[in-house]
Amino acid sequence: MSGWAKPASLPIKNGHGLVFDKSGYLYLLTDHADANLLVFDPATGRVVHQKNLGLTGGHGLSIVEESQRQVLYLTCLNTHRVLKTTLQGEVLAEWGWPKETGKYKSADEYKPSWTLHLPDGSFCVLDGYGKDYIIRYDANGNYAGYFGGNEGGIPHWGPHGGYVDKGTLLIAMSDQRSIARWSRDGKKLAEWSLPGSDPRMLRPWGKLWIVGHLGGKWPQDRNVPGYVSVLDSNFKVVANIGGTKPEYDRSGKLTPMETLPDTPFRRPHDAIVGPDGSLYVGQFDSGDQPLLKLERI
Repeated sequence: MSGWAKPASLPIKNGHGLVFDKSGYLYLLTDHADANLLVFDPATGRVVHQKNLGLTGGHGLSIVEESQRQVLYLTCLNTHRVLKTTLQGEVLAEWGWPKETGKYKSADEYKPSWTLHLPDGSFCVLDGYGKDYIIRYDANGNYAGYFGGNEGGIPHWGPHGGYVDKGTLLIAMSDQRSIARWSRDGKKLAEWSLPGSDPRMLRPWGKLWIVGHLGGKWPQDRNVPGYVSVLDSNFKVVANIGGTKPEYDRSGKLTPMETLPDTPFRRPHDAIVGPDGSLYVGQFDSGDQPLLKLERI
């Protein structure tokens, strides 16, 4: 949408996680030193609130309803922390590197990328840029175990972002180019290959799923700008925005997808459909386009 949320006046570096609250406001997490959390009026693109939390590696953003209020969970790659905050960004709780696992020698090895929240109030932290473990916490925020890592079937650059679906964890496996379903105790239940992709996050939209791909040939060619896929309820790709038409061979195998030359995107990191049906995209390393709005017509 032309003229929407002009970034020249906003302290945005890289666009990362996106969520909507119940009132319809759009929240964007960035890794800018002066304003990590930005709250937008999605109709006008006007910033209605901003908060600096010192998250120079701000990455994943989740919104959860608890005790009749909504709260945010934010992850930071550089400070190795997960924060729980109010919608205004006031810190309610904090989790550092999980010493209890015995898998980390120091905080520097832990780089949490996203949180996934289960119906019982427990949650998981994806260590997508560290050692690829998934750390579990109970509803009170107490450490409850871990799974994954290379020995647990999750190779490096695996668990980037995800969503809880039917009590299981759907995880965008990033450079593994797949979406995988895991049980909460670490059993891989299913996996869907997305050749030619780089899935960073998936968001539900009715019976469909929206998946942003940071690039089409990442990390071999970091200059390919990426695209956004639409998957059906069986995780079959039914459309690509800014990408080639999805094609399946006779055996039902998806053939490699590619970014189109005229893609409107520059490295989509998170993509979410708003209450108005428009597509909002947070973009990494995108210059003057850290946040896009594509209006539904």
